[in-house]
Amino acid sequence: MTPEQYVQQKAAASGSSFYYAFLFLPPPRRAAITAFYAFCREVDDVVDEVTDPGVARTKLAWWHAEVAQSFAGNPSHPVMRALMPSVPAFGLQQEHLQAVIRGCEMDLEQTRYLDFPGLQRYCHLVAGVVGEVAARIFGQTQAQTTEYAHKLGLAFQLTNIIRDVGEDAMRGRIYLPVNELQQFDVKAHEILQRKHSDRFIALMRFQAKRAHAVYEEALALLPAQDRRAQKPGLMMASIYRTLLREIEADDFQVLNQRTSLTPVRKLWLAWKVQALGRM
Repeated sequence: MTPEQYVQQKAAASGSSFYYAFLFLPPPRRAAITAFYAFCREVDDVVDEVTDPGVARTKLAWWHAEVAQSFAGNPSHPVMRALMPSVPAFGLQQEHLQAVIRGCEMDLEQTRYLDFPGLQRYCHLVAGVVGEVAARIFGQTQAQTTEYAHKLGLAFQLTNIIRDVGEDAMRGRIYLPVNELQQFDVKAHEILQRKHSDRFIALMRFQAKRAHAVYEEALALLPAQDRRAQKPGLMMASIYRTLLREIEADDFQVLNQRTSLTPVRKLWLAWKVQALGRM
């Protein structure tokens, strides 16, 4: 299997909404974003799939070294071998990849966040930086597009947090800020035991309202000059906001089930943005 085949398989197997947006890109950009997304999946899977924190730390330390070695001209992992040819063309930097790894390391050290500003620092590493790299690959020409990309990455991560409350609870993690749990009188043990309640629904409505506001803030930041180039991000926004609305319509049944959109629906939403420019 070639490095290119490896990253393609990794991206497609994830079933992610991101994959459907990549399909509309020209080949060089599609190759770059697929390789970068596969990298993000590799390091994220270390935290999600390795049960021993010590082993996970060792694996992430290996990835830190692999990234440094790759930027020094000697990649060994197929993901890095697929990604490195795109680095000069799109201005990708070693620090971007190291930041994503540091974000995953936070999952090994911290399972609670006291307030939203603390959660935002985590989201910056695991989502904002990813958005910045993606925007460069898609074809950014305006400096303000970086701010848009970081904000949109935050919106995506907030949607992920809402969708994955139950799955995260099974891993002992709660990404909903502690002071907001207190505000709605939702106890941490209720989430860890996945107990659905009216108080939980009220808390989640608060989370969803903020996520929608962040989407609006992000879209308002996108310069008109970059709107066409950044269509893949807008496709993802359409898919993610549709998912968020589905979760809302279902009264946030996220503690005991995972809400998702069918591949056909994701492809339709992506095509609609590509062909009609509508979200």
